[in-house]
Amino acid sequence: MLQISAWVLLGLTAGVASGLVGVGGGIVLVPAMVFFFGLTQHQAQGTSLAVLVPPIGILAAWTYYRQGYVQPRMALFICLGFVLGGLLGARLATQLSNPTLTRVFGAVLTAIGVKMLLF
Repeated sequence: MLQISAWVLLGLTAGVASGLVGVGGGIVLVPAMVFFFGLTQHQAQGTSLAVLVPPIGILAAWTYYRQGYVQPRMALFICLGFVLGGLLGARLATQLSNPTLTRVFGAVLTAIGVKMLLF
């Protein structure tokens, strides 16, 4: 029961981060599953993607939409690309070793963080 509570708390944290600043899976869920729950990088990324299968962000997106902050046409086309890109990326990631995938993940997060802080 304690582990389930911890998972729900992680989901709540990722949900708040997602609703607040538009991040959640990659920045909150994956590192937490690796560092706090002992998953491999592959397991954490796969589990994070599984969380996205149901319409997790629907209420947050609806809130933004009601305020006029969603570009539906753009979202639709990004979604179409995301479906194909997710498949291609998953196929590539599962071919990498866990240490390599972890380094790639860290490098991407670092590059994004530096870009957002400095530019």
